[in-house]
Amino acid sequence: MKLRFLAIVTVLVSNLFAGHDLVVYGGTSAGVTAAVQMARDGKTAIIIEPSQHVGGLTSGGLGATDSGNKQVIGGMSREFYQRLHTHYSQDGAWKNQTRESYKGYSDKADSIWGFEPSVAEKTYREMLKESGVEVVYGERLNRAAGVKKDGSKIISIKMESGRVFEGGIFVDATYEGDLLAAAGVSYHVGREPNSKYGETLNGVQTLRARSHQFMDGVDGYVKKGDPSSGLLPGIQKEGPGDEGEGDKKVQAYCFRMCLTDDPDNRVTFPKPEGYDPMRYELYLRYIEAGWRTIWGNHKPMPNRKTDTNNHGGFSTDNIGMNWDYPEASYERRDEIIKEHEVYQKGLFWFLCNDPRVPAELQNNINQWGLAKDEFADNGNWPHQLYIREARRMVSDYVNTELDCFRRRETPESVGMGSYNMDSHHVQRYINEKGQVKNEGDVQVSPGGPYKISYRSIRPKREECTNLLVPVCLSSSHIAYGSIRMEPVFMVLGQSAAVAARIALD
Repeated sequence: MKLRFLAIVTVLVSNLFAGHDLVVYGGTSAGVTAAVQMARDGKTAIIIEPSQHVGGLTSGGLGATDSGNKQVIGGMSREFYQRLHTHYSQDGAWKNQTRESYKGYSDKADSIWGFEPSVAEKTYREMLKESGVEVVYGERLNRAAGVKKDGSKIISIKMESGRVFEGGIFVDATYEGDLLAAAGVSYHVGREPNSKYGETLNGVQTLRARSHQFMDGVDGYVKKGDPSSGLLPGIQKEGPGDEGEGDKKVQAYCFRMCLTDDPDNRVTFPKPEGYDPMRYELYLRYIEAGWRTIWGNHKPMPNRKTDTNNHGGFSTDNIGMNWDYPEASYERRDEIIKEHEVYQKGLFWFLCNDPRVPAELQNNINQWGLAKDEFADNGNWPHQLYIREARRMVSDYVNTELDCFRRRETPESVGMGSYNMDSHHVQRYINEKGQVKNEGDVQVSPGGPYKISYRSIRPKREECTNLLVPVCLSSSHIAYGSIRMEPVFMVLGQSAAVAARIALD
């Protein structure tokens, strides 16, 4: 009798609004799991994705899964990696190498943690199709006047095209937090001071910034030893700020490149329009000081491909060039994304072609290129910039390093993290000795799995009562550095959908 009553109530609640039970803005990994879970629970769900792709970074080049303790990756997140394993268990999945030669595959495992971008997106699309989830591509939220509310409840969201989507519960699954901001929900951009939440790893970090750092002796002036000549590109005039103090600056972004050394599938690194060799003068001085490890973070993926990430003091991270991205207009964001593309393409053009680069280094790099069978609709370049951090919601509960270190009891856990508290560099400056240094990199293990609170994925009651935020959740900068892993986003997306279904019921 009770179950029948709940079923009747569910129908009545569902009929109280037009549109879908769940409206997900953002087809990231979290957006996919949220929508699929809702559909599997017998509700209606729709994803609105501004681009033409689903999966966010997971299908955008981040094939080397930053997972931490894999035992705490469960639910649909685990299912995704199991589906990938099933794919790579088929002989037809191996075209450019044998399955036996790829060390990341084991027929005794249930999952695989390294994969090709195209396979990841194909898997997401299959999950969405099987569940009957509608995906609307190419629609961007009208951030100025696109959220209609009745008190603290969202009624509908409107796109720039004028298209309106009504729903019972909404999920902001974007990397930027655009829906939460447009709905009037509190958020933070940048780093909090350590004093804000009683932390030790937040704010400006020069003393811990030993990873991906310049060695001593790298001069940053246009004319070596002459401060009056000005600074090389990418170096800021001001100092880094006071240790442990907060600022509005954001850790660096980059593209996770999918490369290959297979001559039959290799595309030569292109020379970007707007290439400026002066942009890489600092890299040349880095090389002159002894740097040679270009491929230090060059993870092998199936079929002789890679997930190539930032490594070293000067690399694919475009340090300091993204500080205004989180709150920028769409037009300004497009400029920032394009600047990152030109910078990163230009870096590899420089390394492959500039005659000042040592021959042994140049020959090594020229064995590699973009994978011809990846990102075919975008010139073989990733379609997703790695937005490591943008807005972060501020709710009744803020996850901090105290949660990561398990120094307090985290209430109402709906998922677990375990990866390092990981911040990439935030800025590049000249120290008191006139040498170039980077600031912001922190790599500290939490020492084991920790809980993530449900209270951190829902806004304050007075601000919004039918919105869930599994990506730009309520977290300090340094705690977010651990939480912001794609498997965790998937877990939180699924948890958000379960919470939404309970709320509707």
